[in-house]
Order: sequence, then structure tokens, then C-alpha cells
Amino acid sequence: MKSLKIMGYLLLMFNSTVVMANNTIKTPSSSVVKAEDVNWGYLNPLRGDKSPGAAELWGDRTQNIATGMLVKFNKGFSSPPHVHNISYRGIVIDGLMHNDDPTAKEMWMPKGSFWTQPAGEDHITAASGQSNLIYLEIDSGPYLVKPNSEAFNNGEYPLNLHHNNLSWLGAKEISYVQDNSGVEISTLWGSNKAGTLGGILLKLPPRFNGVVEANADEFRAVIIDGEINYTSTETTKLQNLTAGSYFDSKGKFKHNIASVKPTLIYLRTNGALTITLDE
Repeated sequence: MKSLKIMGYLLLMFNSTVVMANNTIKTPSSSVVKAEDVNWGYLNPLRGDKSPGAAELWGDRTQNIATGMLVKFNKGFSSPPHVHNISYRGIVIDGLMHNDDPTAKEMWMPKGSFWTQPAGEDHITAASGQSNLIYLEIDSGPYLVKPNSEAFNNGEYPLNLHHNNLSWLGAKEISYVQDNSGVEISTLWGSNKAGTLGGILLKLPPRFNGVVEANADEFRAVIIDGEINYTSTETTKLQNLTAGSYFDSKGKFKHNIASVKPTLIYLRTNGALTITLDE
């Protein structure tokens, strides 16, 4: 089996300080997309209704740009062996997912699990939950599906990280998280090199009421599990955001978040974060 079943403690190799960047955005801005408002199409239009559904939260998967999208699979879906022209990251939002070599034994990943799929690597993707939803992210495009006869080695290694193997750090280990907030962080990818992107999971306790302040050229957030009430200086009417919803910002910007229940949020940023409780 080629996928690396990496244990959570390996994530401790990452420095606990968030990725830093020089913010070059003079006028801050933000946007919010509710899960129920996304526009669904097909991930692979050539396969029609045999293809998983796809809905972009940001970017455009048909262009050579970074993109984040929701992808949904019917119960029992199993793709033929195939490759992609680009690498991607996946996070399970609902259901059970398997992504590995065509001959690998199934390892079902529940919500909150994370995997990477290198460009050119022969693999299958399967779904076993009654409903199955993931967040899929690429750093460049377009996103294409090709036959496994076109497989190639791009030098990357795949990773399957079950939710139970995530390693979580709290305020004692994370300098930008306020003490007694109950917030925990798990680093998924990236480094602490100035100006580079990184991806983390943010775990909020029930009844968290606070602020996530980002000072970044790029800050993107996807609700993976749970539910929050959200406002900001630009979104003054309270928004109830459930799994699959999205918000972002550019520049120095405060996101007001109140968790309705325990909540998991994926953050992609190249800047500094500060997470505090409301006074």
C-alpha cells in the first residue's frame, strides 16, 4: 500500500507559531458563502450523473488558479483507477471516504480526516456513508481526471490521516490562542516560513464566543463539522453557518464567531492569526 498512514504525533514536527506574512492588502475585504447557497455541478462533466457532484466555494477549477470546492458522493460510489494532472488535498465533511491504490485494502476515513493525492498517482476514490461530502483543495489548475495509463511520478507521496490520529495543541502550546478559550489547533500542511501558505484545523468548544483575527493576504475558512453564528464589520446580519459553509478575508480583519456546538473549521492562510474570547 503506497499511502502513508501517518500517525498524529508526526504533526508535532511543525512549529506551533502560525505562518507569518507581510500583509500587502490596504483595504480589508471579506465574503461569506452558506452551504445551502452553493451552485452544484459535476466534478467530471463527461461522466454525467455517474460523476460526483461539485460546487466551488472559491476559485475556478477549470482555470489555472487555486480553488476550493465541495464534492459529494453517493453511497457505494467507487471510481475506476485514474490519475489527476495536479495534486489535491481532501478533508471529509460527512460520510466515510477511501482514497488509495487500486489494490489497497479499504481504509474508511470519517469526518475530520485528511488526505493528499499527488498528481500522476494511480488511485481510486470510494464512499461508504449514507451521504458523503468532502472539501477538496488545489493550489493550481485546471482540475482534470485522466486514465491511469497516463500515470507518472511527480516525487510527492500520498498521505491518509484518520481523524483519530490528528494531534491537537492548545493555548499552552499555541502562542496566538488565548488562555482558557478551549480552542485547539492541528497542523495539516505547510511550514512556518514567512509568506508561505499553511493549512490547519481549528477545534472550537461548545459555546465558544470570540474573535478570529487574521492579518493576511489570504485567509479562507471552511466549516467541516458543527455550526457557528457569524458576523463581521462587513457581514452585520448574523449568519448561521453549518458544515460546508465558507468565509474569507483579505488584509487585517476580525471574524466574530459563536459556536452553537463543538465545531471544526479548516483554515488556509499565509498570515498571522489571533484567537481571543469576547470580553
